[in-house]
Amino acid sequence: MSLASILESLFFATDEPLTLERLLEVIPGENAESLKAALSDWRQRLLEDESRGLQLLEVAGGFLLATRPQNSEFVDRLLERRKKRTLSQAALETLSVIAYREPITRAEIEAIRGVNVDSMIHTLLQRRLIKISGRKEVPGHPFLYRTTKHFLHHFGLRSLTELPKIDELSQALADAEGRGDGAGTEATPAAADEAGHSE
Repeated sequence: MSLASILESLFFATDEPLTLERLLEVIPGENAESLKAALSDWRQRLLEDESRGLQLLEVAGGFLLATRPQNSEFVDRLLERRKKRTLSQAALETLSVIAYREPITRAEIEAIRGVNVDSMIHTLLQRRLIKISGRKEVPGHPFLYRTTKHFLHHFGLRSLTELPKIDELSQALADAEGRGDGAGTEATPAAADEAGHSE
């Protein structure tokens, strides 16, 4: 299996930027120089082939596979339909953990919930209810997640101090989601660029 094929699969499988360090961890036998060369070559091929709808970006200290800007009209339409769907109970519970423990890593969320939260994190990022707010200073430097201003607006809160008790939060968010609080004001998802809010 070629390195290019492996890289394409890895980037397709995640919605987070992948650093060279992370790629070296999951692709045994490769070195930083070969990875840099492969990423550079792939990025250039995507850029030059106008029939492709993807681009490889350098963001947040890593690389991220993203859609081309010229296709944004169609992507926005797709996401507009998705975001009208209500959040699942699992996503609401994950959001509750983030709201009370932020900033928090994916591993910390999973330790609290006892389940894999990859799909929930992806959904919450798309809905602009959470954002990546940096990296934790521990081995591996995992991403930290926190809620956004849009989270407050969507659920009708002025600040995080208005959150109900943690054992009541998931139900409160579910009730607000069911009422459609803030539903008419969502814009195109841009989780990575969402401005932060103070706690």
